[in-house]
Parts: sequence; C-alpha cells; structure tokens
Amino acid sequence: MRPRGRGELDSLYFEYPRFAAPHRHSNAALERVPVAIVGAGPVGLVAALTLARSGVRSVVFEKKTTFNDGSRAICIARQSYHILDRLGVAEPFIRKSLGWTTGRSFYRGRLILEFEMPHGKDEKFFPMYNLQQQYIERFLWEAASARPEIEFRWASEAQDLRDIDNGVALRVADPGGAYEILADYVLAADGARSALREMRGLRLNGENLEGRYVIADLRMKHDYPTIRRALFDPPCNPGGTVLIHRQPDDIWRVDYQLKPGEDEQEALKENNVRAKVASILSDIAHDGEWELEWWSVYSANTLALDDYRSGRIFFIGDSAHIVPIFGVRGLNNGIADGENIGWKLARVIKGQAGPGLLDSYTPERRGATLDVFAKASKSARFMTPPSYGLKLMRDAALSLALSAPFAGAFANPRQMTPYDYRDSPLTERDDPSFEGGPAPGSVPPGVRLDDGTYLCDLLGEGFTVLHFGAPPSGIESFTRKMRDLDPVFRLVVIGAEGEDSGAIRFAGDPKGECAARFAATPGALYLIRPDMYVAGRWRDDLAGPAAALARILDRKEAA
Repeated sequence: MRPRGRGELDSLYFEYPRFAAPHRHSNAALERVPVAIVGAGPVGLVAALTLARSGVRSVVFEKKTTFNDGSRAICIARQSYHILDRLGVAEPFIRKSLGWTTGRSFYRGRLILEFEMPHGKDEKFFPMYNLQQQYIERFLWEAASARPEIEFRWASEAQDLRDIDNGVALRVADPGGAYEILADYVLAADGARSALREMRGLRLNGENLEGRYVIADLRMKHDYPTIRRALFDPPCNPGGTVLIHRQPDDIWRVDYQLKPGEDEQEALKENNVRAKVASILSDIAHDGEWELEWWSVYSANTLALDDYRSGRIFFIGDSAHIVPIFGVRGLNNGIADGENIGWKLARVIKGQAGPGLLDSYTPERRGATLDVFAKASKSARFMTPPSYGLKLMRDAALSLALSAPFAGAFANPRQMTPYDYRDSPLTERDDPSFEGGPAPGSVPPGVRLDDGTYLCDLLGEGFTVLHFGAPPSGIESFTRKMRDLDPVFRLVVIGAEGEDSGAIRFAGDPKGECAARFAATPGALYLIRPDMYVAGRWRDDLAGPAAALARILDRKEAA
C-alpha cells in the first residue's frame, strides 16, 4: 500500500520498469522448451540463471508487468551471496547493499543483548546484507536478460497444466489470447499463493502461528549504523515487538507487531500506520523529517508441501514452503532451492546424469525447510508468544536480562546458516580418520589464500576435487575420468606448485592454513558439489571420488 495521492508503483526511491506482453503470431507452431519457469521473482530468476550457466534454455512466465513492489524480503545471507557469486551476478549486489554483522535487542528501552555474527579475514562476504527486494529482482533480471538461454514472457499467466509423455503441457494466457506450450520440466516459483500448486491439488501443511506484523518502509536521514534492532515491550508498542533495519537510499524498514484481536484492516489505514511509525521514531529518539513509502502486513507461519515434486513439476521458494521471517530465512531458503534444482536439472537435461539425481531435491530442500521450522519457530515463539504461559516465560527471561546478561541470549534470533546435507542420498559416508574439518554434507569453510583471493574462487562450474599436497602418479587419468562424468569438472591442488590447465588449478598453502581448516594431511581429497557442499572426503584414494561422482550423477555405467 502507498500513501494517498501516489500511484501503486509511485516509489520515493525506485523506478519500476514496465514490461510489454510478448508478441506472438496466431499461427505459431506448438513450442517445446526444456524448462518452463512460472514466476519471475528472485527464486525463479536464480533457477533460470543456474540453468543458463550450464547452457540450458528456459522460458520465464510472469503474470505481472514489473517487479514486486515494496522492500519485502530485505536480508540476504552470506551463503546466498556465494550463490550469486557463482552465477556471476554478485557485483551490483555488493555495490548497492549494506553488509552487517551486529544485532541489538532492547527490553523496555534498555539494551539486553548485542550479538556479533561470525566474520573474519577468511570470509569473502559479510554474514548478512540488507537490500530491498526491488533491487534484488532488478539485478537478477538484468543478468538474466543478458543470457540468450533465458526468455521472459511478461503479462503471461499460467492457467492450467497437464502431464504428457516426458513432459508437461502448460496453458498460458496473455493479452493476445491463450496458448499451450510444452516443457520437459516445469519449475513452480509462483509464490505463497501458487496457482500451480492449486492446479495440482496440493496444499501446504503445518502451523499458522499467532504473530502478525505491519511492515512499513520510510525514508529519512538517520545516522544509526546498519545494525538490526529488536525492541521488546517498547513504549511505542506495549506488550509487542518492533524490528528496525537500515536499507540503501535512506530507506528504513520498520516491522511492528499487532496485538491479538487487533483489527488488521483498521491497523492498515494510513493514518494509523503514520501514528504508529511516529511513535516508534520517537522511541528511538529520531525527531527529524520522514516520509512514508509503502506498507503491508504478514503473518508468521510454518507451512510446507509434503513433497516438493509432482511428476515433472518442481516447487521452489514460497510455492513449496512458507517460513517465519525471524532469522531472515524465507528468501535465502528459496534462493538455495533455485540453485539446487537448477544444477541437477541441467545435468539431467544434458544427459550428464540419470533421472535419479532429481530424487534428491525433496529430501535436501524439504529437509532444509524442516530445519528452518525448528529454528525459526523458536524465534517466532519468543518474538510473538502464542499463549499466555509462553508470554509469561518470555517476559520473565527479558526481565532477568536487565540484571543478568546471560539471559539476553534468549533474544538472539539465530540468523540463518546453511543446512547440513549429511542425510542426503547424495552424501557419502564420512572417513572416520578425519579429525575435524568440514564433514560430508556441510559447506566448506572460507579460506583466504596468500594472493588475496579465496578458495571458493577456485571452485569450478561443476564438481571440484580439492587435493592436498603433491599430486600422485595417475592424477591425469583420474582427471580425465572425472571429466568423462562431468565435462566441467575441476581439480584444485592445494599446497603444491604446478601450471594451471583447463581442468587443473594450483593453490599455494605455505603456512598450511588451508590444510588445517580441512584437517587435511598430504593425499587428502574433498569432493565439492556445484552448490559448494562437501559430497565426500578420502585419504589417498583416487577411486573414492570417482565412484562417488558416478553414484551422485546416477551414472551406473560409469561406476
């Protein structure tokens, strides 16, 4: 919603483009595309870019003619920046967004907690960045528009779908009429009110939590640093909570909790939003001018499909799951969905993997959702206690924090961290001889190399093996075999000198810091997936990664 006198997309700081509907010839032949993506939000665009990175074509359908309005999802986690970096689109995000490491929680105006998210010299990116969703969509769209593999069709609404032999028939309506397009696979990225989910007769299951928040964007000059603030039981919202985030362009995001039973429509009236925002700004001692930009409302829910796949249709992002915003997990979880299905689908479509690879999508990404539910629900119940008893306990903990600093930890939102795929069907059983280092299923640690680059910069577009120490005899034939399985496979030799080639890179490690982070002795090998997860690790065993890669890619003939 926007203030009176301003149009729906009349923003104080962002100029929304208007995209034309596609031009079609009425006698055009029935099309077939490898992948149809329904929804041009961040998750659908990440999936399209991931497919394009492997040379796979997709058509993106979006019923709107521009980006989503309002800041919406504003916090992008470190792991999502690694995904953007792998897609080659991180630069505009880094230039525009605001990185942060610190959060503060207040109870009745007094500081009870200041937390620092882990961040050091070995990390390429900040733990968290603030950036409005309009910019997220614009930067991804700009990158996708430059890719010949990606076609956009705006003002195009999916109306129906049906299974066909080895594919899906999708009925689409645009201003020129309705037509059918055939796709080998469909990605449903059409949000929380997914039409494709409804067409498929599927429903989200889980809990509707009690918390409701009005979110308001305002523009003001305010010198408070980029620190996430949470206000518990402040004078401006007695008994409730308020969250405050700084964004680019002097835009500030304010989320404030509605009271149980409070009329939502009444709360969303402009005069009431203005009055509440004014009282919040008074509480944080801001007496300068401000302008109201946009506002909406959301509820904290934990809902998910039982299976993220229905035949050749895969559900990604909010079409598959809705998570509480506490800990900034919604957008970041969806971005990981898009990359996960993207790299797997690309390999199946190109004949580089068997169909069994796709069976890992639901276990991995639904597992990540359930992990989010477990963590975010704790934060949600603390932020918005659903019962009198829980509120009594929450308030007791907050009161204790005024005199006992340890109790302030209860107000820590536990920001998002990458989900561990240790139980994935793609993850190898660990070698018990390793004492420390990243176990199979985890994300490898950040390592800054002597030349100022980072280990993650050496990882290839496909699977990568990290080999520690001088390469043994047979390494050339090993690399050829791995490239037979994955044409863009890369071997990275750490701690030895050599000449880089198309498939092999060398990285010095004179102080042994990289080896120490991986608990690696000479001869140790780590197999890293395209999405930067450890698939397995071995000591002095070149056969191990080759067999693991054949199994992961469902390439029984190559095992």
